[in-house]
Order: sequence, then structure tokens, then C-alpha cells
Amino acid sequence: MTDYDVIVIGAGNAGLTSAAYLTQKGVKVLVLERHNVPGGSATSFCRGRFEFEVSLHQICGIGTEKAPGPLRNLFERIGVLDKLEFLEMNDLYNFLYLPEKRSITLPPDIGEIAALLQGLFPKEKEAIKAYLELVTKVAYGVISVQYLQDPDASKDKYPEYFKYALKNTQEVLDRFFKDPILKSVLGAYWGYLGVPPDRLGFSDLALMFRAYCDFKPQHFKGGSQALSNAIADAILENGGSIRYNCGAEKIIMKNGAVQGVMTQTGDEITSRFVISNSSKISTYYELMDPEDVPEPIKAELRQTTVAMSSFVLYLGFNAEPRDVGFIESTNFMVGSIDNEMAYKRMKALDINENDFAAISCYDLIDPQFSPPATCQAMALALKYADPWLKVPPAQYADTKYQCAESFLNVLDNFFPNIRNHIEEIEIATPLTFMRYLGTPGGTFYGFDNFIKDSEMFLPNDSKVPGLYNAGCWVGMPGYQPTLESGVRTAKSIVKELNA
Repeated sequence: MTDYDVIVIGAGNAGLTSAAYLTQKGVKVLVLERHNVPGGSATSFCRGRFEFEVSLHQICGIGTEKAPGPLRNLFERIGVLDKLEFLEMNDLYNFLYLPEKRSITLPPDIGEIAALLQGLFPKEKEAIKAYLELVTKVAYGVISVQYLQDPDASKDKYPEYFKYALKNTQEVLDRFFKDPILKSVLGAYWGYLGVPPDRLGFSDLALMFRAYCDFKPQHFKGGSQALSNAIADAILENGGSIRYNCGAEKIIMKNGAVQGVMTQTGDEITSRFVISNSSKISTYYELMDPEDVPEPIKAELRQTTVAMSSFVLYLGFNAEPRDVGFIESTNFMVGSIDNEMAYKRMKALDINENDFAAISCYDLIDPQFSPPATCQAMALALKYADPWLKVPPAQYADTKYQCAESFLNVLDNFFPNIRNHIEEIEIATPLTFMRYLGTPGGTFYGFDNFIKDSEMFLPNDSKVPGLYNAGCWVGMPGYQPTLESGVRTAKSIVKELNA
């Protein structure tokens, strides 16, 4: 007899949904979490009178009661749908282009997007129509071929998917359009996937763009912490166990198969299965002995690179959103349409207008998100951890504040009134995320999402009997993919338990 049927390492999105699904099936589950709250990136923290959202800008895949999306169905399946309140956004995003002081807000409807852009870029009218039709066909091809695994999939049945799935996004945009601003507007979601258009598979962008249009971008009442708390509560209600402030120290192996986990406090807990919601690097190089790691896994990890993290300002304002300058909830701030420059800037320590940056004001979604007569925002610039790891500890604080000041200067260009209303400010660097998430480089994207590293080429197979991986390290980054990853992994274990 083992202590538990399954031990889940990490209470991030995928760890939580895998445990919730398993406990619904009567599986005896223990979740080990090194932090004192559930959620990983899906958490919040308090400063002054503000409770700040850590990471979520917007989530897709929820849909409505009449037209439910895959996430709504998932939440119902794991027993948390009635514990969540969804807040639908009125726009996809606001594209703010600094050199021309231009603002283009895309509505969350594919037809309305076409009409808007055709009016703004009349010379590209037919190209816009053709491109958006292609986005739809490729996205539906991804769903049918990769996710539903249509047994009759072929080039004849899904010609657009087979032609464009592995092309990079920039190549497709260049094929359809001449106007560089239009290309940048339609490719702006690349920041959510972590690599610029010339390195990003078009199928990934097409799927994300169409999903946000079909199911509308949304947020949660109470933020992402409300989501994490709801799933954690469901695990406990179903008889599962969660240990906070208790990380995993070692995966116990015997004869090449999983036997359980030793915790950081030295407890040895037996289990037939382990789900690791930790990074693949931590799983195979910190939690396991080298001789227990299969060579194919080592070879796979040698060809991957850790994705970027972020430099983030959490801002609490003593004014309403419009007094600060916020009109739309999600804003991409673009100082240059040179994406290659933006990618190079991700490896620089300082921040200027050429960085990929975004800012979200949650009070435009939910007026009660912050105390009365206030609002809050999260401003983010994508940054790799490497330059931060080279900063001497004695210089870290000064460097952090200098970068915060330069980021505020960037924000000033887009929202000139922003400094006048700051009441609270907290700063997070890639090292901050390393500390709280425990991920290499402080990333919440997993590995770089280059085309060569697509999940089509790197299937989720640990090759260690009893060990499963879940989360952004075995698929696409983002809330919807990681939440779904946990359930897929849990289903595999249920199938094996019933075999």
C-alpha cells in the first residue's frame, strides 16, 4: 500500500487542475506547494490598500452559458464553475503606437475587426479579409488535427493548416500586407507567447487570435487568486490534501520507476504516480538522480532554451482609471515596429520605448477591483533573466529602482498623467519571479516557444514509469493551455489506474 495514489508537485494552474480532476474520480491525491498560497503565477499580494494581480492580463476559452468555451466546460468538470464569476472585456487590446501617437483598439469580434481595419487601412482591404479568413481556417485546423486528432486529417481536408502550420508569423504577415503598422497591430499578441513573429509559429498565433475572438477575453472577479482558491477548495472538498510551505526535495525511485517523494522537511511519502508541475529542468536535474533520467529526456532538454521573464511595475493609483489616462483595459505600448529590436531588448537590463511592453488596468473590467476612487494597473516589459543574474547583490536594489524609473519614463510617453496619481508601487524583476515561482530564469512561459520546440515535435512523455509532467513546460504557455494541461495529464493517470 502507498500513502497516496498520486502526488502533485506544485500548486500552479496545471497542478491544481490535475489534482481537482483526480479527486473527482476518487483518486487519493496529495499536493505539495513550497509557497503559502495556491496558484503559482495565478496569485495576488497586498500593498497598502491594494490587492495586486500578479500575472493575468486576460484569459480566453471561457465563452458564455449559451456558447461555452473549453475552459467553462473544464471548470464545470472539476466542480468550480459555480464558484467563479467571469468578467467579459469589451476589447481584445489597444495598440498604442508612440511615434504617430496612434491608438487602435481591436473589438473582440472577427467581423468587427475586419471592418475596423479595412476602414483604417483601405489599401489593404482585400488582404485584411483574406488574412482573417486564413486565421480562422488555420485555427480550426489546429483544433481538429492537433487537439481532436481527426483520424481523417489530410492536406486535402485541411489545406490551409498543412500549408501554414509551421510557417513563421512574420512570413505570413509579409505575404499579405505592405503596411508595417497593420502587421504590427495584427501580430501584437506575440508577447503572450514569448517570441517575436519571425520565430513564432503562425498556427500558434492564429489559434490564440481566433480563440479570443470566439470566446472573448475575460477576467475573474477577485483576480486569478480567486481561481486558484476555488480549485484548491475543490480539491479539499473532494478529499484531497494540500501541504503549503512544503516543497518537494526528491522524487524517490526504485528499479527505474516512481515510488514517491521526499519533502523539504525530510518526510518520505509513497505514491505510485507523481505529477510534476515544476519545470522540466528542476524535475530532472534537481529532483532526480542523473542515472534515473532517460537519455531521450536529456537530449530534449539540451536542445531547448528557457524563456524570458519580465520586469513588472504593480501600480496603485489614488484616482479613477480615466483620470490616470486609461480608456481600455489591455494596452500594448509600441515604441518601434521593429520586432527584432524588441527581441534584442528582452536581453538588455535597462528599459526604453523599444521594449515589448503592456499595461492592464483591471478596474475598467471590474469597478470594484480596487478601493473606491482608486484603480490599479500592472505594467510589464518582457526581459530575460541573464543580465539580472550578473548584477552584483550590492547593486541589485539601485539597479531595480533605476529600471523602474526608466520604465515610468516610458509609461509617461503613453499616459502623461500617470506619475501624478501613484499611491503604491511594487517592483518585480526576473529575480523576484525566480524567488517566488522557483522556475529557471523566473520564467512563466516555460521553454522558448520557437517553432522547432512546438508540442507537435516534443510530446509530453517523461519516459519514467509513474512520472508525468504538466504545465507550460510541456506545451504552450498561458492560462488556458496550462489549466487544460493538468486535466489531460490527470486523464492519462486515470486511464492507467483503470487499466
